[in-house]
Order: sequence, then C-alpha cells, then structure tokens
Amino acid sequence: MSTALHLFEGYGIEIEYMIVERDSLDVLALADQVIRKAAGGFVNEVERGALAWSNELALHVIEMKTNGPAPSLGPLPALFQAGVADIDAILAEFGGRLMPGAMHPWMNPDTETRLWPHEYNPIYESYNRIFDCRGHGWSNLQSMHVNLPFNGDDEFVRLHDAIRAALPVLPMLAASSPFADGRSQGLRDFRMHVYRGNAARIPSIAGAIVPEPVRSRAQYHEKILAPMYADIAPHDADGILQEEWLNSRGAIARFDRDAIEIRVLDTQENPRADLAVAAAVVGLVRELAEGRAGDLDALASVGTERLARVFDQAVEHAELAVVDDRDYLAVLGLESAGSLNGRDLWSRLVERAPPAEAHLHAPLEHILSSGTLSSRLLRAAGDLPNPDRLRGVYRVLCDCLAAGEPFDAENRGVAGR
Repeated sequence: MSTALHLFEGYGIEIEYMIVERDSLDVLALADQVIRKAAGGFVNEVERGALAWSNELALHVIEMKTNGPAPSLGPLPALFQAGVADIDAILAEFGGRLMPGAMHPWMNPDTETRLWPHEYNPIYESYNRIFDCRGHGWSNLQSMHVNLPFNGDDEFVRLHDAIRAALPVLPMLAASSPFADGRSQGLRDFRMHVYRGNAARIPSIAGAIVPEPVRSRAQYHEKILAPMYADIAPHDADGILQEEWLNSRGAIARFDRDAIEIRVLDTQENPRADLAVAAAVVGLVRELAEGRAGDLDALASVGTERLARVFDQAVEHAELAVVDDRDYLAVLGLESAGSLNGRDLWSRLVERAPPAEAHLHAPLEHILSSGTLSSRLLRAAGDLPNPDRLRGVYRVLCDCLAAGEPFDAENRGVAGR
C-alpha cells in the first residue's frame, strides 16, 4: 500500500536567504561556514529539529526548509523565525547577517559568484560549464518553494492541472525583486525574468515556465523529462544532470518524494509573510484541484501559451498587471469579472478562500493594501536610488527579517535618505 500523502495532507516549505556583510550589506560567501558550525563539518544539509538547513548553488545563499512534510502551515512562521535567529547568531561571529528578498540589489555576479565547493559540487560545476552560473539568473536569486503531495496518477493530474492554472497569477502576490545592478530593472519580478532565461541554451529545460498539460505521470516523463534529458546529453556525457530537478519550469514534479514543487514565489521580508503567501497559494490550488472554483476539465484545456502571456504580465507588473482573458478568469472562478488587476484578483481569491490560520491574515492584508514587497521597495527607494539610499532601504529590510516585522515603505523604508 502506498505511504505517500494524499492531496493537502502535508506541506513542504523551503525559503532561501542571502548572507551579507553586516555593515556594507555586500554578499558574503559563508553558507558552508554556517552549516559547519551547526553540523561540525562541511555537509550539504544539517537537521535542526523540525527544520533543516542546506546549501544552494551560490555560497552566499542558505536555505531553511521543513524537515519532512508539515501537517499544517500554522506553526511554521514561528519555526522559521527561530531558524532566522539561529543563523543570524552564527553569522554575527563572522560579521554577517541574513537578507530577505528575491535578489541582492547590487551584487555583481560576474565577480562575486562563489559556487558551493563541497558535496554536490560536481553538479554545480556541470551547470557552470554548460550555462555559466555567474549570471543573475543563477547566482543571484532567492525564492520560497511550496511542495504539495499527491498519491497516485489521478491526484497527480488534478494537482498538476490546478497548479498550472494558478501559476500565472502568483507573482501578482509574491513579487519582491525590482532591483539589480543598483537600480530598478523596470520589472516587479526581475528574478523570474532572469530565471526563465538562465538555461536558454537548452530551451526544453524551462519551457514556457508554465508547464505543459499532462494526463499521467508516464506522459509527464514522455513530454517533459525525456526531451530535456535528450537535449542536455551531448553536454553532459556522465549523466550528472539527467535528474528530475534539471526541470526549471515554475512548478516541477518531484516523483522522488511524490510532490509537485512550486518555484515562482519570491522570498518575502519575513517568514510570516512567506507563509501567508504560501497559505493563499494553497487555498487557490486546493479550490481548483477540488473543483470548487469551476469545472475540473477546464483546467487542462487552457493552452500553455495563453497562460504564459498572463504570467509575463505578472512578472512585469505584479499586482498592477491586468487580466482580461475572460476564459482564464472563468477557470479561476472569476467569470463575472470582465477584467481585474492583480490586487483585485487576489483580494477576491483570498476573500473566497482565506487562510485557516488567523495569524496569517494580517500579512496578506498588508500585501493587498500596501502592494507587493516589490512595489513597497520601489516606493521606499525610488527608481534611481543613490547607493546610500538603496543600502538604507535594504538595511531596514534586513531588520524586518530579524524582528519578524512587515516592511512598510512609507514609515520604515526611508532610512537611507
């Protein structure tokens, strides 16, 4: 009998943070030292009770994640906030601290990228040899991943259909990456812009970010995984990268753990905001997967290119993006609306399916009333901030992470003026 969890019986959350120098806020390549202090050696992962800490490709990025699936989202903000405090305490010994947000605002990836040099290094070196990991889309991006379980083909297809339909509107709630190279990049979710182009040399790896529709796990292998493996094989003679995590779509099947991993959510200013976003996303996906928003058959009928157009608008404009595709709105259960901007769209979705956890309501209300973190950062710093102002704004952002407080552009984000 299968031991896999059924739909919405558990949640796997992963949140990535930057390690920066305490005063200058420049990136610090110290993730291995943090893990060494916690584990007693240079390992790629260390268990910390209900959490685990692990490395990422770049040495200035560290990930915290649930140590296995959590039965509910409610206790996780406090758990992750405690993890932030633990890592910050170690970093203080090295003159460092954690920075939230989805991209470092002035990192130069050409000169500051340091790859993880320990276990799993052959994987990262293979990526680097094929794609050159010094770009923003490889070494300067942090996200929250939400893993949702399935049990068997029917649940996999329903979950995949629901996530695929929800994916285009997620940056309208979660965008937090307006700055790179010391200036506004003109996109509210610049992380997703650079992410979707990081493997352009082999287009089958990322596809259109929105995954293609499939009707079974076998068809997923046939349509999505097999073409990727074939396309990268000439560059990967030892088969190091021919695994399901090579897939760079915005949601990927993790058959090794019977889950689908959502990857398009920018990291927020503190864990409570991250988990509030996760709760809103889970609420929407659950409504779609259970057929409470509309016809289940309609989920798979919306073309990938059509969904990708909505996603592109979300990446560019976040909550200001306008959705006027009536058929797509109908799939989301919003058929009565002729068009909606991202803020109004999510206000309706959250009103319809609010988080069960009362303490996650306030962070969502803050996002819906004050804008995405990306918009709040832009208001605080301006499109063309001088270095001191940008540094001041991101110092406040780091303080918000340490204290577990929301980032308020009007009252807090002007420290660099």
